[in-house]
Amino acid sequence: MPKKGGKFSSKQRRSVMGFLEEAEKIAGAIAAVEGMKKLDPNAGILTEAAAAITGYEGAGAIAEHFEKKEEVEGQ
Repeated sequence: MPKKGGKFSSKQRRSVMGFLEEAEKIAGAIAAVEGMKKLDPNAGILTEAAAAITGYEGAGAIAEHFEKKEEVEGQ
């Protein structure tokens, strides 16, 4: 952490951004599993695993889409 009034280095910013991106993907996986449980409370472990993978990858794809959109708008 920087001292009071200091700035983060680019390495620290990348580290924090990488952590936040992973947190978004994990949240997507959790949301997908919870949603799947609401639809089918008797689903098996493989169904839950498929929902988690889909949610994780889907959240990553959504984040990537918005990053590209911001880059295009910034040009």
